[in-house]
Amino acid sequence: MARLTKEQVEHVAHLARLDLSDDEVERMTTQLDDIIGFAELLNELDTANVEPTSHVLDVKNVVREDERRPSSDREDVLKNAPDQQDGQVKVPSVLE
Repeated sequence: MARLTKEQVEHVAHLARLDLSDDEVERMTTQLDDIIGFAELLNELDTANVEPTSHVLDVKNVVREDERRPSSDREDVLKNAPDQQDGQVKVPSVLE
C-alpha cells in the first residue's frame, strides 16, 4: 500500500485553496492516509453475490398532486418588488 506524502497533501490543499500550517499538513497526511487505507480494505471484500443497488433503502419519490388554484394578484405581488416597469418586476441585466 502506497503511503500518502506531505507533498501530495500540500498539492491538494493548494488546489482547494487551503492554507494549512505545517502541523495541519502533518496531521492531515496521517489522517488522510488512514482513511485511504480503510477504503482500500473494502477491495478485499467478496462482492460477487451482492446485487448492485443505488441506495440501501427502497426509495421512491413522494409528490403531491398538482392543484389548480388562483394566482396572486399582480398589484399585490408588485408591491413587494424593489422596482417595476410596465406591470413587471424590473431586475438588473445579468448579460454581458
